[in-house]
Amino acid sequence: MFNRLLNPLNWLYGGITDIRNALYDRRIITVLRPPIYTIGVGNITVGGTGKTPHVDYLVRLLKPFGPLATLSRGYGRRTKGFRLATDADTADTIGDEPLLLYRKHGQNQRVDQTPVLISVGEKRAEAIPELLKINPDLQVIILDDAFQHRPVQAHLNLLLTDYHRPFYDDQPFPGGRLRERRHGARRADAVLVTKCPDGLIGSEQLAMQDRIRAYGRADVPVFFTGFRYGDPINFVNPSIRTGLKSVVLVSGIARPESLETYVKSHFSLVRHWRFADHYRYTADDLKRILDELPVGATVLTTEKDFVKLAPLLAETGGDASRFAYLPIDVQFLKDEELFREMIQKSQP
Repeated sequence: MFNRLLNPLNWLYGGITDIRNALYDRRIITVLRPPIYTIGVGNITVGGTGKTPHVDYLVRLLKPFGPLATLSRGYGRRTKGFRLATDADTADTIGDEPLLLYRKHGQNQRVDQTPVLISVGEKRAEAIPELLKINPDLQVIILDDAFQHRPVQAHLNLLLTDYHRPFYDDQPFPGGRLRERRHGARRADAVLVTKCPDGLIGSEQLAMQDRIRAYGRADVPVFFTGFRYGDPINFVNPSIRTGLKSVVLVSGIARPESLETYVKSHFSLVRHWRFADHYRYTADDLKRILDELPVGATVLTTEKDFVKLAPLLAETGGDASRFAYLPIDVQFLKDEELFREMIQKSQP
């Protein structure tokens, strides 16, 4: 009943976004077409589709082909404007997800590897020229959370949608979680259904594919991905990857239900401390977690939370050896080679 009362507001919000998109589609508002290959990764739903692991996947896929960069708005940071990540940066200066990408790809590279440029800038049309000034030899720029950032027209747009809450079953604000109407999916060059269960049967995949194409283009390729967790990695000694039994889960991510299910199936879960997505941890949070940590238990967290908790533990003198994080990788249920070929062949 309440959702039906919100329908007029849903239509109003959707109509406003339609007008905005039409202005960009007709080039009434200026759009930048970058001079180098640019991939946009994003969604039309608020949060929780797994963008960062998919950006990480693309970085690992494309890094061997030449210098590349990632560009994000840096959600949650306390700075403004364009910023290139360095060893001095924190989640406060560039955001937790760019910091995670920097720790994995922008530092501690082998001598024979070119570090990936990890950058943030809310005005991406201004940030891209800055990246090209820093490295004119860049071959690829990956735009994180950019499906709706219309001032830049990427060469390839990847739309992500959560298997548990596909965009075609949702509504625009305020009655739903869509940032625009469902037909915004027409801008996608490929759709990735994320967080899929391992046993997703072919008939369900085909049914979802048909419903996606009802709002997107009829020929748009649809891929299905899930997450694969690695062995827990100790904060202090990365070589310690086994032997965890009782764990206390700490997460500051959107929709952590699938993570909790995985942890319950592989460890003895004592408690789950659930914080909001992009949560900024405090010394008091750490104190409460450690004070209530059972003897012999380990604090288990995500990669995204690790980059915020590890420096806080160092500042407060907390026992980091009692903390571990779960590495995460994207896995395709099928057609991974087709996806890789599409990414590589789309280069102008």
